[in-house]
Formats: sequence, structure tokens, C-alpha cells
Amino acid sequence: MYLLKIINSGSRYNLHSHTQFCDGHAEMEEFVVEAVGRGFTDYGFSPHSPIPFASSCNMALDDVPRYLAEVDRLRGKYGDRIRLYASMEIDYISSEWNASTDYFATLPLDYRISSVHFVPSDDGYVDIDGRFENFRKKMAVYFHNDIRHVVRLFYQQSMAMVEAGGFDIIGHFDKIGHNASLFSEGIEDEPFYRSLVDDLVSLIIERGLIVEINTKALSRSGRLFPARRYWERLARAGVAVAVNSDAHEPSLIDSGRDVTLAEYKVLLQNIEYNTLTDNTK
Repeated sequence: MYLLKIINSGSRYNLHSHTQFCDGHAEMEEFVVEAVGRGFTDYGFSPHSPIPFASSCNMALDDVPRYLAEVDRLRGKYGDRIRLYASMEIDYISSEWNASTDYFATLPLDYRISSVHFVPSDDGYVDIDGRFENFRKKMAVYFHNDIRHVVRLFYQQSMAMVEAGGFDIIGHFDKIGHNASLFSEGIEDEPFYRSLVDDLVSLIIERGLIVEINTKALSRSGRLFPARRYWERLARAGVAVAVNSDAHEPSLIDSGRDVTLAEYKVLLQNIEYNTLTDNTK
């Protein structure tokens, strides 16, 4: 699988980025110029997918052909310097709208990322990603400030997403932990929370997905998604990991990646050393 070749062949890749077609802050070509200048060998575009209701963060359905055409144009212009990929970060909404449904399955994409950003409420689907100030307001308006309910909804959506399939990389699979822990300090250490994540990790391992370690929030809040506490289990299970910056502007395409790649490499080396030591006892 060529995705495994990309992530195993070195560090000069990024497979998750957002541009003018969703909530990014620059044109696609600006990202390519930056990537070439930084010596990247592989770069993937992954706009937030169209969804069946209004969202300022997601690509419009009518823009999909224009997006794919722009990837082709940039390949023609920069293809001798960098390999470019057309992808999407496909939102799991329901059994009727996810990466496995006919529309997304038939798009000419090089790979597919899938993530959960929306959870259901009595008033429709609510975006629980993004800034904590907005999250806190939505908790009061849509969820009666019941953070455990929202956490359960997030992981229920995530489990259903993995069960439905149709994608290659699971994006920031514990992202809810950031806003949830700001809303209720220590929630990620509670048994109910750890159990939900453990169940999701088990399913990810079973399905053989590539896991993204998302570095977008590292410089701002010290967070990585998934959190470091889950890395060893993934590594021991042989799960392939892609370290992506989830960049929304060109200057951030490599943000946090080198230090994260180095940290994960040390973890793998320690596991290998401990395994060899155990086997020689």
C-alpha cells in the first residue's frame, strides 16, 4: 500500500491539510510552494468533506470538481518536485452519510481520512470541535451541560464510523478530550472515558486502519491527538502511524511534526529493546 510506503520512507510528508475549499486560510498553490521549499516529498490535500447541512467549515458539494481539477493542475506544474495527493477528511454523520456511502466511495481520491466533528442533538447535528469558548456555549444550548453524554456521543459516532469503513486513515480519534477536559478537568482519567477510548482502539486495531497523530495543537496547547497515553498500545499492535500537521495555513505544514516523529521513534525503539531483552531472559 503506497500510504505505508510514504509514512515509512521518511519524515517529509504531510497528508492532512485544509485550504480555500473549506476552512483553510490560503490557496492550495501556496501550500505546495511552502512544501517544496521545505523539502517535502509527498503532500496531501484533505478538505473537510461536503455534508448534508450547512457548515462554514466544510467544502460545498459544487466545489468538489473544481478542487479535483486544481489538484491535477498543481500536479502538472509541480510534479517534478513533489508528489501531490487528492484526499478528503470525510465527516462521519450517520449511516447515510460517511466515507463508505456511494458518493465518497466513487470519488477519484488517492486516500480517505475520516473523522468525527459533529454529534447528534435534539436540534440536529452540532459541531463539537473548534475553540473551547464555542464548545462551552453549545454545551449549554444543546446538551444541558452534560459533558459525559457528549463524550459518549463522540465515541459512539467514532465506533460507528470505523464499523462503516470506507477510509484509510482515522483522524485525531480522541479530539473530544481537549474540550472535554477544559469543561471538566480530569475527565480523561475517569474509568468511563478510558473505557470508551480502549474500545475504539480495539476496533481500530481489528480493522487495520492507519492512525493519524495530529500535531496541530502541539505548539498552542501541548496536545497531540491521540494523546501519548495511547501510543504504546498502538505501537505494540503494529498499527501504522501517520504524523500530520492538519495545517490550515502554509507556515504550519510542518508544525510539531519533527519532535513528534522523533518521540514516536524512541517509543518504537524502546519497545523493540524491551522485547529483545525479555526474549533473552
